[in-house]
Amino acid sequence: MNGMIRFPNLGIELENVGKTISLFGFEIAYYGIIIGLAMLVGIFLAERDGKATGQNPENYTDYAIYCIIFSIIGARLYYVMFAWENYKDNLLSIFNLREGGLAIYGGVIAAVITLFVFARIRKLSFWQMADSGCIGLVAGQIIGRWGNFFNREAFGGYTENFFAMQIPLTDVRNSDLTAEILENIKNIGGIEFIQVHPTFLYESLWNLGVLIFILWYRRKKKFHGEVFLIYLLGYGIGRAWIEGLRTDQLLIPVLGLPVSQVLAGVLVVVAAVLIAVNRKRAKTSENS
Repeated sequence: MNGMIRFPNLGIELENVGKTISLFGFEIAYYGIIIGLAMLVGIFLAERDGKATGQNPENYTDYAIYCIIFSIIGARLYYVMFAWENYKDNLLSIFNLREGGLAIYGGVIAAVITLFVFARIRKLSFWQMADSGCIGLVAGQIIGRWGNFFNREAFGGYTENFFAMQIPLTDVRNSDLTAEILENIKNIGGIEFIQVHPTFLYESLWNLGVLIFILWYRRKKKFHGEVFLIYLLGYGIGRAWIEGLRTDQLLIPVLGLPVSQVLAGVLVVVAAVLIAVNRKRAKTSENS
């Protein structure tokens, strides 16, 4: 592995960007470190918002234990389900997370189901917890996407735009390459580089915007669950656009459509309808 990552139009050249770090003789993947950091930050922010809104922050600590376990399982199952060709001949590789392969939407679905069950058992408000929880969730996504940076994955097709990213051809998976990318190989200092959309960066920045809006709006919400629905709406719009750029899309069998793009579009529509309906109800209640 060459280890270099370049952003030529930004004047940034990073040398020796490894995938792992050696600690006491063990190789630890940066991907795992970043996902772990994302989880810790997410839990902290959810607890903080829960406390600020009069909830018991310990409920979020307890929920996080179950959420982390089932979200990782859900994210992996979602990925493996739609990339089965990569695992059917080596089932043990399903358990190897060092090379990535966690689908965010799978994790979100698992987290929501886990929260629903947890709230029912504890007799808590699912929607109120979802409002606080999504703050931690989107913050975790902002951080977590940088695991893709270290793994040289989740990038888009060829581009000449301002954020164009160059990665040595030998550092990426052949399955992530397209004919257009290969037709535009850049030879720099005797090394062949691909030049692509850094879609992990786009999504991280988009989610930062979603988080900023949510933090500003949360005190103005009209009903429990509105902040969570705004998250689904905002994240879904960005994901639907960004997913269309990626070269490693997970496709719906037979239909051949990007599953995350379709799911994002559906959630955007559902969230928008639920926000409109519930805001109308809240307004009617205020006027009665």
